[in-house]
Amino acid sequence: MTLAAGTKLGSYQIVAPLGAGGMGEVYRARDAKLERDVAIKVLPQHLTADADALARFEREAKAVASLSHPNILAIYDFGAHDGVSYAVTELLEGETLRGRLDGAAIGQKLALDWALQIAKGLSAAHSKGVVHRDLKPENVFVTKDGHVKILDFGLAKRAETSAPDEQTSAPTGGHTAAGTVMGTMGYMSPEQLRGMPVDHRSDIFSFGAILYELLSGRKAFKRDTASDTIAAVLKEQPPELTQTGRNISPALDHIVRHCLEKDRDDRFQTTKDVVFALSEASSPTTAVTSGAQAVAAGKHDGRKGLAIAAAAILVLAAALGILLSKRGKPAAPAASGVRRIAVLPFENLGSPEDDYFADGIADEVRAKLTSVPGIEVIARGSSTPYKKTTKTPKQIADELNANYLLTATVRWQKSGGTSRVLVTPELIELRESAAPASKWQQPFDAALTDVFQVQSDIASKVAQSLGVVLGAGEEKRLSEKPTENLAAYDAFLKGDAASAGMAAADPASMRKALAFYEQAVALDPKFAQAWAAVSQTCSGLYGNTAPTPQLAERAREAAEKAVALAPNRPEGYHALGRYQDFVTGDFAHAQEQYGKALELDPANVAVMTSQASTQESLGRWDAAVEHLKQAERLDPRSLITLRRLGTALLYTRHSSEARAVIDHALALAPSNVSALEYKAMTFLMEGDLSAARAVLTNAPKEIDRGVLVAFTAQFQDLVWLLDDAQRELLVNMQPSAFDDDKGAWGLCLAQAFALKGDASNVRKFAEQARAALEEQVRVAPGDAQRHVLLGFSLAYLGRKDEAIREGEGAVKMLPISKDAYTGPYVQHQLVRIYILSGEPDKAIDQLEPLLKVPYALSPGWLKIDPNFDPLRKNPRFQRLVAGAK
Repeated sequence: MTLAAGTKLGSYQIVAPLGAGGMGEVYRARDAKLERDVAIKVLPQHLTADADALARFEREAKAVASLSHPNILAIYDFGAHDGVSYAVTELLEGETLRGRLDGAAIGQKLALDWALQIAKGLSAAHSKGVVHRDLKPENVFVTKDGHVKILDFGLAKRAETSAPDEQTSAPTGGHTAAGTVMGTMGYMSPEQLRGMPVDHRSDIFSFGAILYELLSGRKAFKRDTASDTIAAVLKEQPPELTQTGRNISPALDHIVRHCLEKDRDDRFQTTKDVVFALSEASSPTTAVTSGAQAVAAGKHDGRKGLAIAAAAILVLAAALGILLSKRGKPAAPAASGVRRIAVLPFENLGSPEDDYFADGIADEVRAKLTSVPGIEVIARGSSTPYKKTTKTPKQIADELNANYLLTATVRWQKSGGTSRVLVTPELIELRESAAPASKWQQPFDAALTDVFQVQSDIASKVAQSLGVVLGAGEEKRLSEKPTENLAAYDAFLKGDAASAGMAAADPASMRKALAFYEQAVALDPKFAQAWAAVSQTCSGLYGNTAPTPQLAERAREAAEKAVALAPNRPEGYHALGRYQDFVTGDFAHAQEQYGKALELDPANVAVMTSQASTQESLGRWDAAVEHLKQAERLDPRSLITLRRLGTALLYTRHSSEARAVIDHALALAPSNVSALEYKAMTFLMEGDLSAARAVLTNAPKEIDRGVLVAFTAQFQDLVWLLDDAQRELLVNMQPSAFDDDKGAWGLCLAQAFALKGDASNVRKFAEQARAALEEQVRVAPGDAQRHVLLGFSLAYLGRKDEAIREGEGAVKMLPISKDAYTGPYVQHQLVRIYILSGEPDKAIDQLEPLLKVPYALSPGWLKIDPNFDPLRKNPRFQRLVAGAK
C-alpha cells in the first residue's frame, strides 16, 4: 500500500516517500502537534491483520521507545488510522551504513568511532532485555554529522522475506517458531542459522561481522550462494584482519574474532565488554598523566607529566641492569627453621614461542609454595632475571640468600593430534661447606589436560622433600585449579608474559596483556585469577594513561567479580585495593583490601609494596618503610621495591640511608634514570648541589643524555639541577622528547629560560604550556596536579589571579591530609606560584608546614634551590634555611 502526499495518519501528514523495507513503507511526514518533521513507517498488512502479532509489535515498540539512547533510532509514537498501523520515529538525514560501505574505503579511526557507537546502542538495549535479531549495515544509519543510529531495533524479528540469497523468512504468528531461521545471510549467528533460540550474544556475532566489514572493506562470510554463505558462517573463519593490507592491529583482530566465535559461550558475553574492548583499542597508547601515577614502578614513584617513553626505557633498563650486574650485600638470613627457596625460571626445551608456557608453570608452582607454612619463597621479580643464566647454583643462592633452588625443564609436545607436557623438576640444596646437592628429582609426563595436577604434584613433592608436613588445608590449596578451561589458562599465561607478571607499566605492554586477560575471562567467566588481572591492568592503565570512566568501571567490576568467585584467594582483594588506590583515591579502603589479601597470603610481595604505597598516602610512613624492608627481604633484587624503599627513606629525611638503598638499586640497574635522580635528590636534601650534579654528569655512558635531561627536568621540577650544558640541551628539545606532552615540555623550557633571564622565551613556552594544560584540565577536571601546573604556567605569564586560583583550588582538591604522598608536591607548586606572583608571605605560609611533613624539601634544599631566591632576604625564610623550629 502506497500513501500519497497529503494523506493524514492521526496528527501526522505524509510529505513524501523515503523508501521501503521488510518492515513496510517509510515516509517523511509532518507532526502537526509539535510542528516537526518525522519519519513514519507503515506496517505490512500481515502485522495489521494479526491481532496477536500487532500487540506484540506494540509491546516491543514501547520497549525500544523506553531506551532513549542516542545510538538507537527514537520511536515517538505508535498508532492506527483507517486500518493502517504505523510507527513514528525521528527523521534522519544521511545514509545507511550499507551505503557508506559500498562507497569509498572507511578509515580505521572513523570505523572504530562508528563501531563504538553501534556497540553502545546495543549495550543499552541489551541491558533492558531487547535483542535486535537482524543487525546488519542496512539497519545502521550514519547521519550527515557522523552520528550512528541503529534502526528497527527489537522489531527485526518480524522481517518479511527478501531476496533468496539475502533474507530468510519470518514467522507471522505472535511467537517465533522453533527451528525458524530469521535474519540476514552473512550477518546471522550460527545459532540463528540452525533455528535455535537466540539471545543478545547473537547480536554480538552480527556486530562482529559488521566490524570486520568496517575495518577490512570486505564481507566476513559473503559467498556466491546462500548455501555457501551458511556453510562459511557455521564452519569457516574470515581471513585475518592483519592480512588485509590495511594495517589493522592484532588487538582489533582479536576483538572481531572474539565476537565471531561459533559457540556463543565463547564470545564476549555482554556488549558492555565489547564497548570496553573497543574503547581500549581506540584509545591512544600514550597520554598525559601525572607523574605521581606514571613512573614505571607504579603510582607512587614520581611527580608530574609522565613521558611514557621514559617509563618504557626504565623498564627495559631495569631488566638489562638486573641481568648484567652483580648484587651487593645479601639480605638478612631467613628466620631459624624456615626453608628459603627460589623457584627459578623453568627451561623450555620446545619451540621458543612456548617460553611463556614454561614460565607460567614455574609461576604457578611458586604461587602454590608461598601458601605452605614453613617455606619462604623468593618473589618472582628476583627469580625471573635468572632465566637462561650462566651463573652456577651456588652463585644464584648466594645472591638470593636462598637455601634451596627449584629448577625444571619443560617440553610441550604438540604432534600427532596429541598434546602432552613433560616436566622434569629438580630441588637443589645449598650447603655452606659442601657442593650443591640434588635433594629431589622426578619427571612428570602427562596429557596437557593434567597440567594443573602436575603443578600441584611438584609443589607437594617439594614441600615433602623439605620436611614440611601438609595438613588437609594445605593439600586442598595445593590441588586447587585456577581454571578448568585450558584455552583460558593459555590466554592468561600469554597475558602474564606480556605484562611481565603485572610488573610492566608502559601502556603498550599493559594493553597487550589486557587483551589476553579479557580473552581468558571470556573463555572462562569463572576464572577468578584472570578477573583480578583484568582489574589490576585496568587500574594501571587508569593511572598511567588518560583516565576514562570505562577503565574505572571495568577495574571495579572485574575486582568485585574476582572476590565473588574466590573469596578465599588474595588476588581479588589486591585488585580491589589497587582500584581504590589508583582510581578512587580511597586509601583507607585500599589499605583494608590489601590487609585482607595479606591475611590470605602473608608473604605476597606485590601486595606488600601496594600496601606500602597507600600507607604513604595515609601518612603512615614508618609502617610503609617496615613493609618495604620486609618486601626487600623476600624480593632482594627487585628494583621497584628498592626504589620505593629509597623514596620512603628520602621523604622521611633519612638521606644517607636512602642513598645506600638507591646505590643498591643502581648496582642492579646502573642505567635507571629514576634511581639516578633520586640519588641526586639525597644530596640536594643535604644542600650539596655539586655532589647532586656529579650524579648526573657521571651517569653511565650508555644512557641517552637527552632522555636523562628530559626526565630530570620533568620529574620533581629539577631543571635547576641541570648544569649549563645540560640546560642548553634542554632548550633545544622538541615536544617529542616529552612524549609530545606540550604541557610538560613548555613548563620545562620556560623554567630553563627563566634561569637564563630570557623573559621573552619564558612567556613563549609558558603560553605553550598553558594551552596544553588547559586542555588536560578539561579532559581530567579532577586531577589536582594538572590544575596546579596550569596555575604555574599562568604565573609565568603574569596572570596572577588566575594562577593563584588554580593553585589554591588544587591544594583544596588534594590537601596533605587527603594524600600525604602527592599532597605535599601540589602544595610545593602553590608555593612557587605565590613566589612568581609576588606574594612572599603567602609562599612562606605554605612552605613552613612542608618542612614538618615527609617530603623532599629540607633546610639544605632551600639553601641551594634558586627558585627560592626571591625569598632570600625574608627573615622568616632565613629561619627556615637555618633549620629553626
